[in-house]
Amino acid sequence: MRTGSEPATARSALRLRCGLAVWGLVWAVAGTGLFVWTGHPGWAIACAVLVVVIAVDLGLVVRHIRQGPHYQPGRDVPPYEPVRDERPGRRGPR
Repeated sequence: MRTGSEPATARSALRLRCGLAVWGLVWAVAGTGLFVWTGHPGWAIACAVLVVVIAVDLGLVVRHIRQGPHYQPGRDVPPYEPVRDERPGRRGPR
């Protein structure tokens, strides 16, 4: 049985994740250009795939930030309690 509430009410550091994604995107784009310029197509493709993955992640992070305090609460928003399923025979967080 759990004694804490963290897994149910954990918050993600979305702004930090956004910054790291931008940093990774810059390096992946630079790597793709460098490997194309030096004639290493395999590494260029690998970096290009990484650019796509990072861009999708960045888009999701920005979307979650824009959805408001439910996904990115500020310091002044207290943690919310998880939804409890009170139907008989159902097991949920208690």
